[in-house]
Amino acid sequence: MSSVLGTAVGAIAGATGGWTDRVLMRVLDAVASVPHLLLGIVIVAVLRPSLTAVVISIALTHWLSSARIVRSEVLSLRTRPFIDAAIAGGSSRSRIVVRHLLPNVAPQVLLATTLMVPHAIWHETALSFLGLGLPPHLASIGNMLNDAQRSLLIGGWWMSLAPGLILVITTLAVAGLGGVWRDRLNPRRRSELSW
Repeated sequence: MSSVLGTAVGAIAGATGGWTDRVLMRVLDAVASVPHLLLGIVIVAVLRPSLTAVVISIALTHWLSSARIVRSEVLSLRTRPFIDAAIAGGSSRSRIVVRHLLPNVAPQVLLATTLMVPHAIWHETALSFLGLGLPPHLASIGNMLNDAQRSLLIGGWWMSLAPGLILVITTLAVAGLGGVWRDRLNPRRRSELSW
């Protein structure tokens, strides 16, 4: 959901330019000025803690990087000759965005989405740890860490070891996957690998 929202905002801002771009970028700056976790807490508090509230919270707080990446790529692509040829051929702005711009920014969106996953996991973990995320009867790293917190007070440090390791291993695995995607999607790197 974050990637779809970010891609839509970035594509609209980059493709239309002018006042639309300025307004959308000011909205992005306004959302970015509030810490993710604080905004997530407000969203979950308004919607009442549930799985749906956590998903909406993550979607509404993690779209910023995708929007910036897509906007900058679209602004760069707008100056390319194939876009001029599409305009000269009579293509509408929406057709240019769908047929020419979005396919060219797809690798960057995929990479941004992959790197957004650890942030989403941390976001859910923090909300659940604070008691604002998933209900206690649902399995969650945040709920497990919240339960382990009580054990820490009486010397049961091992209770927090498993959820903490799961959080670290998952984060490192997704970061490694992001590195693989970056290498595979980079055209210069692909040409080096083909030799």
